[in-house]
Amino acid sequence: MATIREPAISSLMISQKANLKPITDIAAKAGILNEELELYGKYIAKIDYVKVLERLQNKPDGKIICVTAMTPTPLGEGKTVTAFGLGQALNRQGKKVINTFREPSKGPTFGIKGGGTGGGYSQALPMEQINLHFTGDIHAVESAQNLCAAAIDASILHGNKLNINPANVTWRYCVDINSRSLRTISVGIKEKADIFPRVTGYDITAATETAAIHALTTNLQDLRERLGRTIIGYNYDNKPVTCEDLKVAGAMTVLLKDAIKPNMVQSTEGHPMICHGFPFANVAHGNNSVIADMTALKLADYVVTENGFGTDCGFSKMIDVKCRQSGLKVDCAVLVTTIRALKQHGGAFHLRPGISYSIVKEAAETENLPAIEKGFENLVRNIEIVKMYGIPVVVAINRFPTDTDTELELVRIKALEAGADGAAISECWAEGGKGALNLATEVTKAIEKPHKMNFLFADNASIKEKIETIATKIYGADGVDYSDEAEKRIKLYTELGLSWMTVNMAKTHLSLSHNPNWLGVPKNYKLPVRDIRASVGAGFFYPICGTLSTMPGLSSRPSFMDVDIETDTGLTKGLF
Repeated sequence: MATIREPAISSLMISQKANLKPITDIAAKAGILNEELELYGKYIAKIDYVKVLERLQNKPDGKIICVTAMTPTPLGEGKTVTAFGLGQALNRQGKKVINTFREPSKGPTFGIKGGGTGGGYSQALPMEQINLHFTGDIHAVESAQNLCAAAIDASILHGNKLNINPANVTWRYCVDINSRSLRTISVGIKEKADIFPRVTGYDITAATETAAIHALTTNLQDLRERLGRTIIGYNYDNKPVTCEDLKVAGAMTVLLKDAIKPNMVQSTEGHPMICHGFPFANVAHGNNSVIADMTALKLADYVVTENGFGTDCGFSKMIDVKCRQSGLKVDCAVLVTTIRALKQHGGAFHLRPGISYSIVKEAAETENLPAIEKGFENLVRNIEIVKMYGIPVVVAINRFPTDTDTELELVRIKALEAGADGAAISECWAEGGKGALNLATEVTKAIEKPHKMNFLFADNASIKEKIETIATKIYGADGVDYSDEAEKRIKLYTELGLSWMTVNMAKTHLSLSHNPNWLGVPKNYKLPVRDIRASVGAGFFYPICGTLSTMPGLSSRPSFMDVDIETDTGLTKGLF
């Protein structure tokens, strides 16, 4: 069994007891000069990436390790803690390593999953600041997105010189909190007798195009150009209207100019980490910023990053969106699995969003080898998805205290039989980097195998070819059913000359298909695409598959109910 440090305490308490090092010391360890840092207190700093990249322009890049997962339960299977533990283990082995990861959204933090900074003894610190306001990057993106939304309404109100069709505005407002009541709103009510109110809504900030642009941009000039070409809607002649047309792109860039600088933090074992960018992986592209990886690759020999949700979501988008646009190359994937996720896919239980874990706890924590055997088909399919891209894959079995040795060994052996390039049990929640040393060894062996990352479709493929390649090869669908609205959009985008863009599929993360209730490896179905949007600034199409909302709602028992403060000490409690 895992060796749990005594006393067993919460992740929040572990983080509050940690002895943080000054961020200047962490930066020095990473090879960053003092003049390349902008301090945000004693333990957080922004990196002047322009200076770093210019100074190290002739240094070869390190290698990228992506931590992804099998199709998860609603609770997640521990990608973040595994990624951090792997980074800590590589650091213990004397490797020069930096973890890059996304900034947590307050939607999940106060919703169902809790914080996004790892857990136990493999965490990013200072945990509370990172999970909450941090350096203000999310606030900056939110302000830029909402400034544009306000500019649209003002332009329509003041004579509508751009001839904007209020019924064909695609840009929405945003807020970084789950709020289903804001999904659809009316604006302009009783503003003026001759102004027609329009229906719009809010997206959660991490799902906005501004958030995607923030994570995909490579420098300030690129940011300005992306914002300028962003389409906010269409006029009465069905011609696109851009942020440049609204004359708001410049102000949006000013709001984001400091936010695109990556943030340096540290792990519970004091190794360097960069936290930057925050797109969701079911509705957005689900990876930390390009600038964070570009900077880390010049500073370190190994960069460990995490892709949101499973291989069908964040990992495939890492390749199809992030790498395709930036030129980054992935050298190895770590595929996280858990005994409980395998049991769910094997039919032992079905934990749906909003259902208390206590209802399925007994089934999830009782040894059940037949369910694991049945559920293994999902893990095998995820291994196959990684291999499609030409990348070595190591399976990491994230151990929970109730997992038995028999269950764990069964999964390890079957993972190797299924074609994994390595497999190891990870105990980094309980032991930090020490608990991931075997995993680190497997990864460093796999990364040396001959490999060449490849794409699944060409840049010049048609919009439908790109969508259908992902649907059939990644999701296992027999084909695609397009709604009439999707067909009209594809025709419009093709006529506008936008076929050059890549595809960022928006679908549930709880199934390889579009239906969150279809577990295992769904077969004999067609993927329904009910709409498709063009995020021209981000450089991708955004097909919406099945029923999916860009604004999550809160459950009847959200996480924020446990969060409070000790007024005598000022310490947070119940955050994670």
